[in-house]
Amino acid sequence: MSTAALQLRDVRKNFGKTEIIRGVNLEIGKGERHAVIGPNGAGKSTLFNLISGRFPVSSGDITLNGQSIIRSKPYEINRLGLSRSFQITNIFPRLSVFENLRCATLYSLGYKYSFWHRLSQLKDAAERAEDVLRQIGLRARADTPAGLLTYAEQRALEIGITIAGGADVILLDEPTAGMSRSESDHAVELIRRVTEGKTLVMVEHDMSVVFGLADRISVLVYGEVIASDTPERIRGNAAVQEAYLGSSLAH
Repeated sequence: MSTAALQLRDVRKNFGKTEIIRGVNLEIGKGERHAVIGPNGAGKSTLFNLISGRFPVSSGDITLNGQSIIRSKPYEINRLGLSRSFQITNIFPRLSVFENLRCATLYSLGYKYSFWHRLSQLKDAAERAEDVLRQIGLRARADTPAGLLTYAEQRALEIGITIAGGADVILLDEPTAGMSRSESDHAVELIRRVTEGKTLVMVEHDMSVVFGLADRISVLVYGEVIASDTPERIRGNAAVQEAYLGSSLAH
C-alpha cells in the first residue's frame, strides 16, 4: 500500500482561546486532485498555513510522503517537495517573468547560497525556466517585468513559480479568485496541464472550477471537515448543501 502524499491526523489550531481548526483528519493520495471548500471563515487558509509551515499546529500531526512536518520550517517543507501559492499574488514585480521563474528553480538544481555562480551562466536553470514559460503560456512575455503583467498573467506566473522547483505536492490558494469566466476557464486548463502526475490540493470558491478539476472534495465548516467524497456525492450531500444555503452546489 502506497503512502499518502499528505495526511492530517486530528490537526487543531488555536489562536489564544479561539479554536480555528478543530480536529481535521484528511488523507490525500499521490496524484490526487483534491479541493477544500467551505464558507468564508471556515478555516481553509489557516489549514493551508498549517500544512505549509507558516503556522505551527496546536496539536495533531501532518505528514508529507510519510514524514512528519509539524516541526519543519516553511523552506524545509518546500525542500521536501511541497510548494504553494497564495491568495494574494506573490511575485517579484521588478524582475522579468523569466527571472522570477529562474529564481524558483535554483535550490532544486543544487544552487544554494552560492556567490560564485553567475546566473547568466546557469544553463540548466535557464532551460527549466524556459520549459515552465512554455507550460504557462507566457513565452512571449519572458522579458516583461512581472509587475506589468495582467492580473490573470500574474496568477499564471505564480502557478509557474509554484511548479518550477519540481515539487510533487502543489497547494493552490484560490487560484482563480478575481478572474473573469474566460480567464478562469483558461486557468483551469493550465492547472490541469501543469499538475499532471502531481498531487494537487486547492482552496477554491468557484464551484465550476472545483467540479472541473477535483477528483475528491473536502468540505470545511467552522474548522471541521463535515464531508470528504467524490464531486458527485458532495453535490448531493444534504449537510454540504445546508452549509452553502443550497445555492452554489445546486446547479
